[in-house]
Amino acid sequence: MDVITIILLAIALAMDCFAVSITNGIALRRFHFVPILKMAVLFGLFQAGMPLIGWLAGISFKTAIESIDHWIAFAILLILGLKMIKESLSDEDEESSDGQPALQWKKLIFLAVATSIDALATGLVFLTEKVETFIFALVMIGLFSFGFSVAGNAIGIYLGKHLPVNMEMVGGFVLIGIGVKILLEHLGVF
Repeated sequence: MDVITIILLAIALAMDCFAVSITNGIALRRFHFVPILKMAVLFGLFQAGMPLIGWLAGISFKTAIESIDHWIAFAILLILGLKMIKESLSDEDEESSDGQPALQWKKLIFLAVATSIDALATGLVFLTEKVETFIFALVMIGLFSFGFSVAGNAIGIYLGKHLPVNMEMVGGFVLIGIGVKILLEHLGVF
C-alpha cells in the first residue's frame, strides 16, 4: 500500500472523530485546552489501536465482530446523543472543580470506541503488508484522528457561539445521525 492510499485511509477513518468533535465543541462553547486534548488523544489512540487489534486477531476475528460492530456503535452513539439532547434542555453547565467543562473519562472512552470500532477491520487490510508499512499506517491514522478531533472541536466552538440555535441539541442529533449512518451502511441500505 502506498503512502497516498494510507493517508486517504487515515483521513477517512478520522471523519467520525471530526464529526463527533464538532458536537463536543458545540457543547463546550469556549476553548478549553485540557478537555479538547483529552478527547483528541483518546480518539487518536483508539483509531490507531483498533486496526492493531484487528491485525493481531486476524481473519477469524473479522467475521465475529463484523456481525455486531455496527449495532454497538449505533447503541453507544444513540445513548450519548439522547443524553446530549436531554442536557441541552437544561440550563446547567457541567464544570469540574478547576472551572473546566466536565468531560468524564467514561463518556470520552465510549465516544472513542464508537468512532473507532469500524477501524477494527481495517487492520485486516494490512495482513499482507510489511510491518513497517502497517506501523506507518497506524501512526498516520492516530495523527489524523488527533488533528481532526482538535479541528472539529474548534469548529464546533465557533458554530456554538455564532449560530442562534441550541447547538448542543443539534450536536445530539448529529451523534444519533452518525450512529444511524453506521448502522444503515452495515445493513446494506446505502
